[in-house]
Amino acid sequence: MMQGMVSEKTAGRLAQAKSVMYWHSRHRFCSNCGAETQVGAAGWKRVCAACKAEHFPRTDPVVIMLAVSGDKCLLGRQPRFPKGMFSALAGFVEGGETLEDAVRREIKEEAGISCGKVTYMASQPWPFPCSLMIGCLAEAEDEKITIDVTELDDARWFSREDALKLVEGRLDGFFCPPKFAIAHQLIASWARGEVV
Repeated sequence: MMQGMVSEKTAGRLAQAKSVMYWHSRHRFCSNCGAETQVGAAGWKRVCAACKAEHFPRTDPVVIMLAVSGDKCLLGRQPRFPKGMFSALAGFVEGGETLEDAVRREIKEEAGISCGKVTYMASQPWPFPCSLMIGCLAEAEDEKITIDVTELDDARWFSREDALKLVEGRLDGFFCPPKFAIAHQLIASWARGEVV
């Protein structure tokens, strides 16, 4: 999809297939008794012949969020990103944690920014390997960035004008994820004033 070789609809089907195939490769044995499991329900479950336990594919929730302060948004870059690429921050939701608390924790851990109100915006399946990206907007309570260098190479505030240039590919030396990525949609929606 990144090279424009498949449609969004086809990419969704391929993502679903990749996720389910990954799950099958990692769940050949019963987590209840350790016996080998068999495919059931046309691949949508695995059944243990020994203890009869049924196992189903799982989806791991991931929050991806745009912290905003007035007319600025916080973007970061991971070490694995291509040079010049900035994106929304993201991280896995931990057991027993609300989405809102996960957003606040991840922003605090990665960039040192405390946030208050969190608003849900959109979601996107992400088959790397089997996640659901849950997009949110978070209101920053301060602007002093303290980067966790194990997570990020850089983090900075972008003005609304620069964020708009970023999504339109007009900000010299900088770019964001492609249009099909939820990070792009979060940044674009905020930059265009579609969300407050």
